[in-house]
Amino acid sequence: MLHKRRLSIALGLALALPVTFSGVAHADTPAGYPADYAKIIDGAKKEGKVVIYSTTDSKAAEALIKDFGALYPGVKVEYNDMNSTEAYNRFISEAAAGGATADVMWSSSMDLQVKLASEGYAVAYKSPEAAAVPAWANWKDTAYGTTFEPAAIVYNKRLVTEAEVPTTHEEFTKLLVSKQDKFKNKVTTYDIEKSGVGFSLMTYDLKHNPQFWDFAKAMGGVAARVQSSTGTMLERISSGENLIGYNILGPYALVRAKKDPSIGVAFTKDYNLVLSRVIFINKAGKNVNAAKLWVDYILSKRGQTIIANDAQLFAIRGDVSGATTSAELTKQLGASLKPMPVSTELLDYLDQKKRLDFLKQWKEATKK
Repeated sequence: MLHKRRLSIALGLALALPVTFSGVAHADTPAGYPADYAKIIDGAKKEGKVVIYSTTDSKAAEALIKDFGALYPGVKVEYNDMNSTEAYNRFISEAAAGGATADVMWSSSMDLQVKLASEGYAVAYKSPEAAAVPAWANWKDTAYGTTFEPAAIVYNKRLVTEAEVPTTHEEFTKLLVSKQDKFKNKVTTYDIEKSGVGFSLMTYDLKHNPQFWDFAKAMGGVAARVQSSTGTMLERISSGENLIGYNILGPYALVRAKKDPSIGVAFTKDYNLVLSRVIFINKAGKNVNAAKLWVDYILSKRGQTIIANDAQLFAIRGDVSGATTSAELTKQLGASLKPMPVSTELLDYLDQKKRLDFLKQWKEATKK
């Protein structure tokens, strides 16, 4: 995750010009939606706001918030940007106390989101946009995947040659073993004890990489540096303090690479994990109608187009066009893309014993 600024943004005032949704101005029922959807819109206007806890950086979400405000000028967005562990802990503590908390949870920690949904915190809501979401990204019409974000290898283009850039996970391991002197203290990845996203990605690597523990030993052999922030890793790779990074969120890396000539981004031929920011509506939320509007907007073609072109997080819908979309990425990488399903399969390593056993084995394997 990029460096987090804890803040709450209240947006939603009418913009100077009306914006249309499928040709319908302002807050009329969107085309193709049920006739009684107007009740949800009216209910949201009465509520007046929607409170969102999210791991999506406020800067990336800004265009979404403004556009939503143009569609529904009577509904303010209170957007709270924090890291995944903070969002989870804050939500469960506030929910337990019975106080005010998020109406919508939107997080890249897929496992924690599904955990909350499966434990009864989320309301079942079949969005009018549900049919456009891939089946693997919809858990019981309760938790939805909203993005299609590949994990990437990121490297310093000045200091790592094209020949050294791995094209498979096996090649990555061989690179670290064969060029240990060059890469000693120069490799970075997420701190899987502190980063929920990093932990999820690494446990899914275990499922897809037959030589996973050889890779872990190779990471230990070069004394890999771990971080909880994507932004910190990208900064250190850019400066040359680190030469190469593993399992870094592709969208953030690609955005940085566009303006930073030192940053290179690579995907592998064998497999590329894909995560999706999971969204759900708090069952006990105070603004449930406004929450439904936000979820439907994020899943809509209009919202997804902004996710792709403004937030550059890769749209999950297959009917959205552009460079940062699942459709375009699938054209480029095909069957190597391995989406992590929005399902209770994600909960495997949240079992306390299993989690601790994995962390213990990881620490042993990566011992410097």
